[in-house]
Amino acid sequence: MRIRLVSLVFALFAGAAMSEGERSGDFDYYVLSLSWSPSWCALEGDARRSPQCDESEDYGWVLHGLWPQYHRGWPSFCPTVEPHPTRRMSNEMADIMGSSGLAWYQWKKHGSCSGLSASAYYDLARRAFDSVVRPPVFRKLDRPVTLPAAVVEQAFLKANPGLEANMLTITCKDGRIQEARLCLSKSLVPVPCGRDVSRDCSLKNALLDPIR
Repeated sequence: MRIRLVSLVFALFAGAAMSEGERSGDFDYYVLSLSWSPSWCALEGDARRSPQCDESEDYGWVLHGLWPQYHRGWPSFCPTVEPHPTRRMSNEMADIMGSSGLAWYQWKKHGSCSGLSASAYYDLARRAFDSVVRPPVFRKLDRPVTLPAAVVEQAFLKANPGLEANMLTITCKDGRIQEARLCLSKSLVPVPCGRDVSRDCSLKNALLDPIR
């Protein structure tokens, strides 16, 4: 009886271990997350002394990540047979992501769930980033401004005629404009966002810092 009980417990734990993590490639759409670099620098990057925040740089909207998403919820840290990206591959993403470290982490957490190789995932993320027109008006700021978050959303919608309001959300953090998140199909066509993503910032006086 005791041997049978031990065998049952072992089988249960073995099954639990095998079921950890979601299946790579099994998701509904992507969320393309664009971060306003001056906000991230003010809230986190400066304290970390991130090179992204150096005054010699001029980052505006940077690629935070391309995230596989379910209609409700999202996968992360999926088991994958694909090799991790090389250091060179991650370094080559810094021009649109701000740092190679972010590129590596995004692959590990989100790219592993895409069902793609690391190089294909990085290529797709770059294509997604390039497919969106970042409103040039924000690059022209010469001083901090406060504005309704809805103004940022409208600027993206105007610059990207294929987008509709339910395909985009603007997020805020600590009173600042944080990110623009766009929902895209697996072929990078704009699609409506799920309820987990559609949570627009409602601030009417969000701070937007200029590019350094």
